[in-house]
Amino acid sequence: MRLSLIAAAAVACLALGACSQKTQNDAAAAGDHAAAAADRAGDATVSAAHDAAANTSAAANTAAADTSAAAAKAGRKMDAAADAAAKQK
Repeated sequence: MRLSLIAAAAVACLALGACSQKTQNDAAAAGDHAAAAADRAGDATVSAAHDAAANTSAAANTAAADTSAAAAKAGRKMDAAADAAAKQK
């Protein structure tokens, strides 16, 4: 009886040890997955920030070009008005 109780306790300890190892393995795998997900999220954030900066730069360049074109057009109109006024004198 005593021997069977010791054997049962030993089997139970081995089973718990096996469960514990599986739990540790599962926890380690979950940690690895979480780390990989965090890396992907970080990469996505960097990519989005880069895209936003590129879009902002493109918009600023377009606005500058449009402003320059408008200023040139206004300058030409002023020159034309000055020429017209000079002809009227």
